[in-house]
Amino acid sequence: MLDHFLNSLKYDDNGLITAVVQDHANGDVLMVAYMNREAVARTLTSGRTCFWSRSRRKYWVKGETSGNIQAVKAVYVDCDKDCLVVKVDQTGAACHEGYRTCFFRQVDSDGNETVVRERLSEAY
Repeated sequence: MLDHFLNSLKYDDNGLITAVVQDHANGDVLMVAYMNREAVARTLTSGRTCFWSRSRRKYWVKGETSGNIQAVKAVYVDCDKDCLVVKVDQTGAACHEGYRTCFFRQVDSDGNETVVRERLSEAY
């Protein structure tokens, strides 16, 4: 059954699918990353988010070095099957810059950026 689902997803030309990671409790968007078929399978079977790093060309499990883990509570697929939403319980910062969410800057109509979230920890 899992293979059927994994095969039904629409991966891009690089074999990747976008994964939007949301806080399970409040719906905050924590981060956006990419998964390939194996990363989706690992996420579904392990209960921890696993991604494909495009820059490092390897798998990474969120929190394996920082301790800021994401415990998977639910995974949703969109109507086109080309994007996932992963609902998680986030421990610590989701952002590599030390913020709870990667979306910590708000942009106004003039393009000015304002930091609207507090940093939880030093960048790692």
